[in-house]
Amino acid sequence: MVFNLALQYVQNTEDAEEITQDVFVKIHFSKDNFKNQSAWRTWIYRITINQSLDFLKAKKTQKRFAFITNLFHADSNEPRFQVSNFNHPGVQLEQKEATQAIFAAINALPEQQKNVIILAKIERLSHQQIAEILNISISALESLLSRAKANIIKSLSTPKAN
Repeated sequence: MVFNLALQYVQNTEDAEEITQDVFVKIHFSKDNFKNQSAWRTWIYRITINQSLDFLKAKKTQKRFAFITNLFHADSNEPRFQVSNFNHPGVQLEQKEATQAIFAAINALPEQQKNVIILAKIERLSHQQIAEILNISISALESLLSRAKANIIKSLSTPKAN
């Protein structure tokens, strides 16, 4: 759970592994501070999101760029996962470009909208779980989700200049 969530934020296996280690170290040293005000899972999600966001902020200050390497093999740029059994090169290129565009649109979202999209659409958590993790109301969650979807659609429908 921790690794998969971190991977959604950093889209790099090695970075997600580093975040996962940091999360479990933080859990180990903070377990006595857990006040049972939420479920362990919710608490761990919060820690993972915070560690992932902190990691990304640190990367930005170092002027390093994160690409969608978790979807493609670094040595060959071939997809790690086949979405279709049809191996036509044009179809593969379109799938790769579509995936990159979707992740670029998600990564361009404001932080809270990105959190909501990742937890709702990728992690497939319930609205109640997401609201607890992000410490927001269900109506605020639904508003963020609506704005995030609209921003993704807008981003994907806007032609890119070459």
